[in-house]
Amino acid sequence: MTDQRYVGLMSGTSADGIDAVLLHVDATGNLSLTATRSQPLDGTVKAAIAALCAPGENEIDRLGELDRRLGRAFAEAVLALLKDAGLATREVAAIGSHGQTVRHRPRGVAGDSAAAFSLQIGDPNTIAELTGITTVADFRRRDIAAAGEGAPLVPAFHRDQFAQEGTRRAIVNIGGIANATLLDGLTLRGGFDCGPGNTLLDYWAHRATGAAYDADGAWSAEGSVDPELLEACLEDPFFSRTGPRSTGREHFSADWLQSRLSAMPIIDARNVQATLAELTARSIAGSLEAADFAAQEVYVCGGGSHNADLMRRLYRLLQPARLDTTASLGMHPDWVEAAAFAWLAHQRLCNQPGNAPEVTGAAGLRVLGAVYPGATG
Repeated sequence: MTDQRYVGLMSGTSADGIDAVLLHVDATGNLSLTATRSQPLDGTVKAAIAALCAPGENEIDRLGELDRRLGRAFAEAVLALLKDAGLATREVAAIGSHGQTVRHRPRGVAGDSAAAFSLQIGDPNTIAELTGITTVADFRRRDIAAAGEGAPLVPAFHRDQFAQEGTRRAIVNIGGIANATLLDGLTLRGGFDCGPGNTLLDYWAHRATGAAYDADGAWSAEGSVDPELLEACLEDPFFSRTGPRSTGREHFSADWLQSRLSAMPIIDARNVQATLAELTARSIAGSLEAADFAAQEVYVCGGGSHNADLMRRLYRLLQPARLDTTASLGMHPDWVEAAAFAWLAHQRLCNQPGNAPEVTGAAGLRVLGAVYPGATG
């Protein structure tokens, strides 16, 4: 095996921008990040993504146009990343693009598993054409075809990078949705989506203050948890599900929150924010407890790792476990997910499995992703 470079692209549930990383894989299989870039998404693109996450008029035309537009945005992020790194496109083996999820129905409509699907857009043909680099995309659907949830897909990467003999670790990614990976020594015991991460926090902060998000959790720290609202949120059946589970912003949406707020007296906006922060923390801690996984160490990645109020709530709920970010394990928390999709592209080109059946519930290990060759002339 020779040294290779891969680009990983991630645009998560929050749809606030494109994370791009350059992953170096050496001849022994060791990984290192050598360049990173975060590229904001245009406001009109963000609005178009949000609109597609719920049923509406003229969906097919809107989806097709946004698919191509996002493909161009992803390609531009790759080319900017390589320019920053001083590399030519021919020096990259492949791009791994998660794409932008606009609908995730792992159990189908009305629980019909035969109709289960997950849809990510950001046309990989456009990425391959504009960059000239082989692009791997559509990672979820093979797992779903094998009766899996199709998500989360990062736990196999977490095991590869963060597992340590003799230590029980949970890796918790707090993006728009929060998910957890359970590592018992070198063994991946399981993983699952825990519930809303930043998606409701960001929505409410923007609605109430006009800010894109609650920086550092400073606003939620000023409020008090409303017990009635918290209980109404935690009564959602998702939180009582056992086994493989995944979700998205089409479930934990603005309408989901507003339906609960409308059923009770007016609550101070700061207290709503504090309650949502507590909901995220409780759903993470509760998921680990329900899985009967007494982690000795919990490492957080994703945007939620920068929310000091949320981290304080987690610290309180997860004691006596050590709480830290993945930076202490050698990978900055902002880039873990994008790195995972660079790794998944590497797995695909090596014809190696990328899913974890103990996480998604798939019938077995599967090689994930469709390959779109780069330019040949």
